Amino acid sequence: MKNIKLDTFVILLVVSVVLSYFFPQLAFSKIISLNRVISVGIALIFFFYGLKLSFSDIKRDLRNVKLHVVIQLSTFILFPFLVLLAKPFIFSEEGEIIWLSFMFLAAIPSTVSSSVVMVSLARGNVSASIFNATVSGLVGIFITPIWMSFFIEPTAVQYDLGVIYVKLFSEILAPIVLGLVLQHYFSYFHSFTKKYSSFFSGFDKFVILLIVYNSFAVSFAEKIFQSVHIHDFIIIAVATIALFFVVYEIIGWVSKKMKFSTEDKIAAQFCGTKKSLLHGTVFSEILFGSGNIPMGIILLPIMLFHAFQIFVISIIATKKGTKICA
Repeated sequence: MKNIKLDTFVILLVVSVVLSYFFPQLAFSKIISLNRVISVGIALIFFFYGLKLSFSDIKRDLRNVKLHVVIQLSTFILFPFLVLLAKPFIFSEEGEIIWLSFMFLAAIPSTVSSSVVMVSLARGNVSASIFNATVSGLVGIFITPIWMSFFIEPTAVQYDLGVIYVKLFSEILAPIVLGLVLQHYFSYFHSFTKKYSSFFSGFDKFVILLIVYNSFAVSFAEKIFQSVHIHDFIIIAVATIALFFVVYEIIGWVSKKMKFSTEDKIAAQFCGTKKSLLHGTVFSEILFGSGNIPMGIILLPIMLFHAFQIFVISIIATKKGTKICA
């Protein structure tokens, strides 16, 4: 039965991608805003996490300095270092632009919502992942422009970074705090989430399916995959997948050497390999908004990486969660 559970979710992920290709209209519906539905779903997920988390676990995980260092260094140092290794092998102007798009991908921070949801599905260290994903989002606002300043001249485009802060507060921090307060003063809420944990796990997966559908639907509708030559697209796609797995395996090896627990290793690998499409979109306007570099190529690795990380990590997370429950 457990294998069927895993297979069912994988099938649903594939179905979501297929539906997004043939029926992308839902992502642009004026009747029902899918982005709003996803935002509410994410907020509810973090509210439920707040109901389940304990203050003692949070205090303990805040002191887990080694884990925090591994995740943050992976996000802001390991990714850029790996991309920089390829720089000496770039000999054309076209190759330079593609390399720059990967450097941009490497410089942006981790996602918040999907990182934490995946860690939860895999039965990893949720409270540590919430802390690191949030810190990454905030730190990235400063580090990403610094990294890119070595390779490009920032444009004069003005953009309200408040959208990032609003999302962090409304979808992540506020719901968690509300959940923590309720479960601290009213024990009923804590026991309720424990009793119906299977329902909440199913809700997590449902929101993931919506995110996968929306991500691919937008990509297909905007023809992001058709914006470059097929040869360049194949190079970008292969390099994107390779970059993900190299970072994933390096973090796994480091976690083993540092004798992380299974829960901490999951948090390290899942949070340390993620990249935020939201930050990528915002910073692309700031850094490339009025430049001569094609925006399609700049955003393509991020779009591919975003879709791929959600799809693959969803499968890995479900597999790990099933093993731990067995």
